[in-house]
Amino acid sequence: MTSTETLLAYPLVPVFYHADAETCKTVLKASYDGGVRVFEFTNRGENALEGFSGLVKYAQENCPGLVLGIGTIATAESAQQFIDAGADFVVQPFTTPAVGEVCRKNGIPWIPGTMTVTEIQQATVLGAEVVKIFPGNVLGSAYIKALRGPLPKVKIMVTGGVEPTEASLREWFSAGVNAVGLGSQLFKNTDQPEMITQTLAGLFKINLKP
Repeated sequence: MTSTETLLAYPLVPVFYHADAETCKTVLKASYDGGVRVFEFTNRGENALEGFSGLVKYAQENCPGLVLGIGTIATAESAQQFIDAGADFVVQPFTTPAVGEVCRKNGIPWIPGTMTVTEIQQATVLGAEVVKIFPGNVLGSAYIKALRGPLPKVKIMVTGGVEPTEASLREWFSAGVNAVGLGSQLFKNTDQPEMITQTLAGLFKINLKP
């Protein structure tokens, strides 16, 4: 499967950053053991590139089939650096056409951040196969449902405000999202990786098809 096909098949995407390399590896493995096959590491610290490079190597050795991407990318230069380090996809909180062009040249998915109908349309014209709706907690699931009128076929991933519960996932997927990013609420106890595994395993058992 391509990275995009894997995302659509395994639509629960942990979104995580930590400065400690071992914590990142522990969380990644716990997520993988829970059924995750798409993981987004965020570019939020001074040593994020170094940490991501180590995580790529760890994933290759311990998590076969995992699609590992980088989020919170602002510039074409940083996008290229992380792609060179092994990123399978690039996520942005906003839309930067130059970043999309770098991803296109490297043959990997670009998931730009959008909010309005116009932004979503512009992102798809620029080559985005999937768009990120952010912040989900501000816009709400009713907004996603409304988007499906003019934009029935656009692949949407929502990040922000998605809780790791059956009720929250059903709300978002019934509204029409194709994937969700799961952040801080999933990782309240990084020192208890078995809880992360157990939570995700339970969530992947839910039938999220409308």
